[in-house]
Amino acid sequence: MEEILIIASIIAPVTSGIVQAIKKATNVNENLLPIVAVLVGIILGILATFLVDVDLVIRIWAGAISGLASTGLFELSKNVKDEVENG
Repeated sequence: MEEILIIASIIAPVTSGIVQAIKKATNVNENLLPIVAVLVGIILGILATFLVDVDLVIRIWAGAISGLASTGLFELSKNVKDEVENG
């Protein structure tokens, strides 16, 4: 379990950045962004072979968690920004 959280913590900022790039480059529906984030996270988890020497299943789980975490971080920052702007 510890390995999953460590890998997810490393991958989450990269996942967030890639999802933002996809969002800017395409006309993807905003309701689908969490799914896109999870898929990007899973792909990054699979590609994280050079970072850690753990099973593929653990890397996939870590990638999915990083996708969910990046979505949560984005929504949190968006809500805080809206709250500051609207007083």
